Amino acid sequence: MGSFSIWHWLIVLLVVVLIFGTKKLRNIGADIGGAVKGFKDGMKAEEEKSPAKAEITAAGQTIEGEAKKETQAKAVKE
Repeated sequence: MGSFSIWHWLIVLLVVVLIFGTKKLRNIGADIGGAVKGFKDGMKAEEEKSPAKAEITAAGQTIEGEAKKETQAKAVKE
């Protein structure tokens, strides 16, 4: 009862093909493939841009200082 046989999956596939049709399924597959390809291209482009961002960040200024809570500063003054 917990696992499906190959016949169950074939019947499900047949029902899906009858409901959507082969042309629509083909279009959905092409759309998903295009989206995955676009995502991969975007990730590659982001990896290529990352070192440039690191150089800009490294060229920024650093301000040195010390942060204290206001209550601690008042306690020190008293």
